Amino acid sequence: MREVPAETITRVVRELCIEANTCLREDHLSALRRAFEEERSPLGREVIRQLLENARVACSERVAFCQDTGYAVFFVELGQEVRITGGTLQQAVDEGVRQGYREGYLRKSIVESPLRRDNTGDNTPAIVYCEPVPGERLRMTMLVKGAGCDNASAIKMLTPAEGVEAMKCFVVETVERAGPNASPPLTVGVGLGGTFEKAAMLAKKALVRTSGEPHPDPEVAALERELLREINATGIGPAGYGGTVTALAVHIETHPTHIAAFPVAVNIDCHSHRVREAVL
Repeated sequence: MREVPAETITRVVRELCIEANTCLREDHLSALRRAFEEERSPLGREVIRQLLENARVACSERVAFCQDTGYAVFFVELGQEVRITGGTLQQAVDEGVRQGYREGYLRKSIVESPLRRDNTGDNTPAIVYCEPVPGERLRMTMLVKGAGCDNASAIKMLTPAEGVEAMKCFVVETVERAGPNASPPLTVGVGLGGTFEKAAMLAKKALVRTSGEPHPDPEVAALERELLREINATGIGPAGYGGTVTALAVHIETHPTHIAAFPVAVNIDCHSHRVREAVL
């Protein structure tokens, strides 16, 4: 059994919070550079140029890429041979978020109740999804999730009879309804299968995949390419000013489901696509 002190997790989370918010991941920067070359609208190209310049300044000056420093969402793979000492996983992550958002001068955006709306003052609690895996490794992937794009997300419980065509229509219609409010160019996560809540979690987890990396299942990968083409054909364009690049990537994750169900969830991420990972 391997022991991991809670304070070690806290330290790693603190660094992830600052790094994710200030330096965009290289795969996302590469996707933006490709979009700059592919975009046909002069105004759209200017939007992407400014996004790339903003990314350069944010990383070099160590300031937030976007003022909405979002929910702190963590996908944790916890080895079954790992025991956390000196506190719980949630406590360790929350303390890391508390320190990272304070020391990184990041906006605190979390309210303790959706009804009373009192700010917690430190961007906690974090949203933590923990998956037990074999071995003694602890992998933590952070997704910084702003509210504008999360608010544009949606879920629908289709029937198997409605099928793939209805699923594709729902995904594209969700992006069209979001329009400029989700701050394109987007990364679109799609969750298929499972239960109501599992589909939503899959859609969010799909966002942390390397930008544009195809699903290993050829059938799913083909759907990703088709949806990306259809979304970009909407003409919403960068920042909603019109253009040929509305989305940089569509990522789909699937899960076994009930014979009478076809859950579909769409989780949208904006141009401030902020993901970082650490392995302990």
